[in-house]
Amino acid sequence: MNAIDKAIWYIEAHYRERISLGTLAQVAGVSRYHLSRMFCYRVGQPFSRYLRMRRLSRAAIELAAGESDILDLALSLGYGSHEAFSRAFKEHFQQTPEQVRKQGHTQHLDLMEPIRMQTITTASLKEPRFEDTGRLTIAGISRHYPFERVAEIPEQWQSFVPLMARLTRSPKPVTYGVIYNSGHDSFDYLTGVELPKGDAAPENVVRLDLAPQRYAVFAHAGHVAAVRETCEAIWADWLPASGRQVIEAPWFERYGDAFDPQTGEGGLEIWIPVGAGH
Repeated sequence: MNAIDKAIWYIEAHYRERISLGTLAQVAGVSRYHLSRMFCYRVGQPFSRYLRMRRLSRAAIELAAGESDILDLALSLGYGSHEAFSRAFKEHFQQTPEQVRKQGHTQHLDLMEPIRMQTITTASLKEPRFEDTGRLTIAGISRHYPFERVAEIPEQWQSFVPLMARLTRSPKPVTYGVIYNSGHDSFDYLTGVELPKGDAAPENVVRLDLAPQRYAVFAHAGHVAAVRETCEAIWADWLPASGRQVIEAPWFERYGDAFDPQTGEGGLEIWIPVGAGH
């Protein structure tokens, strides 16, 4: 059983209890940082949102089956009051707990079903190469994303394109998508180019300095829209099996000469900061 299967099993078996990211990481046998990245890519949302939606979905099923004491139900699912539970319930389902209990069914409710991990397939990976870099300075546009809003990232790239001429004289520069300040449910994303040594970043441009680091470099040969599947395979499959420590540092997508931003084809590389293997 892999780390995500263990985490999902624990949530399903203990969803009425207080569950922290640290508890899940201990159960899964990986670090909090590693689990949060792996969970987002494999499940498609942060663990905190999955847990909240599973709790609300179970509550809806119990209410439709005739559960009479809403306060006890709310407290058993970790809500501090009837009001807090009802507010969260209505915000998600657009109905109150009382309405669902009265109608006696969950038809037309957006229930979160338990994830069946064996039905999920991931991209196949070629073995990475390893690169040691000096200090990298990337300059560009940075935005903050909850994980469920990653679909908005292509628009950020469109906004960045007109800025490139201010940052580089190359007609076809190497570009970077840097993931940093990662939390368990959100991250900052910088679209940028490498700033030459000694150059100052123009006004209103974010500058990010990446310390010297060893990276595992993975090739993504397909369309850029499928990069999530490659990231999923890296975090959920390759890294746990590799024996290498994941360094809590920025990681990035690198788009070289072969990448065509008009079509999304041509491939890219994903650079993950790692320590030495076992």
